[in-house]
Amino acid sequence: MTSSLAVRIRLLKLLPDAGYPIITLYTAQLVVSVLLPAATALATAGVVSRIEAHAGQPGAFSYAVPPLIFLAATLVGSQLIAAAHWPVLDVVYSRINATHRERLALLALGTPTITQLERPHVQDLIKAASAESTTWVEKTPADGALSQLQLLMRYVGMAASALVIARFSWWLVPVIVAPAFAVRAVGRREWLAHFRVWRRGLAENRQFKYWGKVATSPAEGKELRIFGLEGWLVARGQRHMHAHLDPVWANHHKVARSKWLIAILTFVPLAVVFAGVGLATAHGHGTLAAETVVLTSAWSVFAAIGGTYDAMAIEGATPVMEAYEELERILATAAPSSPTPTAPTLPAPPALLGAPALPASSSASSPAAPDRHPAPLVRFEAVGFTYPDTTRKILDGLSFEIRPGELLAVVGLNGAGKSTMTKILAGLYQPTEGRVTADGVDLEELGYAAWRRQLSVVFQDFVKYPLTARENVLLGAGAVDAPAARDVLESAARDSGLIDVLERLPLGWHTPLSKSRENGVDLSGGQWQQVVLARALYAVRTGARILVLDEPTAHLDVRTEFEVFQRLANAAGEVSVVLISHRLSTVRQADRIVLLDGGRTVESGSHDELIALGGRYAEMFAIQAERFVRGYQDVLEEGELL
Repeated sequence: MTSSLAVRIRLLKLLPDAGYPIITLYTAQLVVSVLLPAATALATAGVVSRIEAHAGQPGAFSYAVPPLIFLAATLVGSQLIAAAHWPVLDVVYSRINATHRERLALLALGTPTITQLERPHVQDLIKAASAESTTWVEKTPADGALSQLQLLMRYVGMAASALVIARFSWWLVPVIVAPAFAVRAVGRREWLAHFRVWRRGLAENRQFKYWGKVATSPAEGKELRIFGLEGWLVARGQRHMHAHLDPVWANHHKVARSKWLIAILTFVPLAVVFAGVGLATAHGHGTLAAETVVLTSAWSVFAAIGGTYDAMAIEGATPVMEAYEELERILATAAPSSPTPTAPTLPAPPALLGAPALPASSSASSPAAPDRHPAPLVRFEAVGFTYPDTTRKILDGLSFEIRPGELLAVVGLNGAGKSTMTKILAGLYQPTEGRVTADGVDLEELGYAAWRRQLSVVFQDFVKYPLTARENVLLGAGAVDAPAARDVLESAARDSGLIDVLERLPLGWHTPLSKSRENGVDLSGGQWQQVVLARALYAVRTGARILVLDEPTAHLDVRTEFEVFQRLANAAGEVSVVLISHRLSTVRQADRIVLLDGGRTVESGSHDELIALGGRYAEMFAIQAERFVRGYQDVLEEGELL
């Protein structure tokens, strides 16, 4: 565990993230605000002293004007500081947290593969480090950093008030300061104990909130009523609530019973000091001005260091900083060594090297393809893969090749390793055994980032971005603000089957694909899949040389899937196409089919060759064909089924 001192130092190091001008301004505000009580005490004493010294003299009040002006200035200054405090604090607070989350995002994105990111422990650390507060005990890095700064400034204010007291009665300083520290220690201990009791129940709190959300959700509400689960759900939520709050309530009672100690530590020293100074003044052993200073400054000492929010803020921010530091350690080991300067590289497509954008055109004809280099020969050479912290091999000696310009289909039952193979091909996973090469160059040596610029991939779990239809497709070129030719967009939409969807959207290409946006709409799973296919095809038309499609038509009906596959087949030749599908009827036209089982290649050949072989592929194909014949052949015209 990170030590308390180390956490405090790291929190203070976050302050420059707000920007030096604004954090300097905020610090200056704090310095002035903590010194104002001492200045106010001195100004008040000055007014009283002048009036006391010149009482009964003509124009006595005029002698008090200078300190009175100073007193007024301190009071006005305190109001001005209070008015400016919150706007400046808001800027500082948001900048520190925004910089922390940006740093976290860059840390997560900095790993060349996603192997470590998929670990549950790493996901938990990312969630903890993101500092998305859902309860009062969860604090952000800005909470911890600013509380540290505020505490330091409060000590400055306490010291200033103590010096003012010492100027009149030095022996009163320890009598006031020592109890003030005792009050802080007791209050800090009690609040931290309460804080930790509350935090220990966070898991139960989240469960309670989850079941509360389920109770009010229309989607879940259907089943709750159908199956009569209302009473069960309420009881479950109540169980989690009591598991969390019963210890909290018990601690509340304990803290309430011990409040007397804080009251005694505060009241007794102040009463003794106030009474002693008052009696001394009454008997002529002190001045009224001195009494005023002591009365004003003594309470300022308690107010300066009596608060305990800083302790809770630091305690709440500590798990965030610890999670971030552990992430740094874990993800730092995930990055492979950088490729050597002389490492051979594949020639990149011109579009990726800053070549001019394709000229805009209103024609609906096929776009002029960019000058592209041939697709590389890709080889999986005895590739094995095992997830971290496990021993089961997902891939075990997988060997096959993707030939330039061919349409390769990869098939297999669930769990055969198809999706893992896709992620290794995309450089998102690093093989634990063997290697993958492109034109003889190991992908790790080539550089995963450079390699991925040659690919266009559609994953099963594709992302639905809350952008317009046009922007969703333009992401295939790496950015939504990239120059785009209309004919290239239209071609990608046509070949993905997206044209019909666009014609039904209220704003066409410019329709936001999210109900949360103005004039936005949501799409069905099949329609979203066509958007994502268009995105991948747009990437191909702007320079990608290998198109990888992992179950690209799983949400489409069989007829639409057949039509889309026909268009994808036509894309082969210019680029290599890797199609992963569980529907064997759609892969018949592939140049070659690779069957995976147990993480390795068990059969390879054309459809006709594999049928003639009479092996596992032929058996799987026959089973699927029989299924269609028994009731699912109505989707396609006769003769189009298989």
